[in-house]
Amino acid sequence: MRYTPRVADKVFDSIEAVVKGLAMSLVELSVSQRKGCVQVRAVIYRDAGGVASPDVGINDCAGVHRAILPRLELAFPGQDIYVEVSSPGIERRIKDGAEFVHYIGRPVTCYRTDISGWTSGVLIGADDNHIVIKGKNGMTSLSYDTIAKAKLTCLAEISEVAQSPRRNKEAAL
Repeated sequence: MRYTPRVADKVFDSIEAVVKGLAMSLVELSVSQRKGCVQVRAVIYRDAGGVASPDVGINDCAGVHRAILPRLELAFPGQDIYVEVSSPGIERRIKDGAEFVHYIGRPVTCYRTDISGWTSGVLIGADDNHIVIKGKNGMTSLSYDTIAKAKLTCLAEISEVAQSPRRNKEAAL
């Protein structure tokens, strides 16, 4: 898995400030232009005292949509703007190592290239080089280059992965 440091982006920084004011984190923002229309997709996550909380509802998405639309209209004057705001979902596939900081305190599952198997647990920490997961067998530190793929998961699924070799085999397929 790659870790891509975020580069300065005026639109992202502007939207991130608004989202943070609503006690949310901006996980992903994609902006594309199609047929004279600017399409903006934002993925948000609730901050609960420094720990990510999975409960982002439709009212949260609607509130963020209303709050960021004026900033987007300033950034793209005179253009039609289509905005989609969503939560990462309960089993979000983590696309880049930089995303992990948003999910500290949440259960994750990582497929490792060094052992050709899954490691699951609660994400304890993340930085530019590695993550730390607290699992059934204690703490595990994984560098990004040993993570082939990762996703958010639920605690019940972590128990299944840890206990069922068949599930591990099926997940690898």
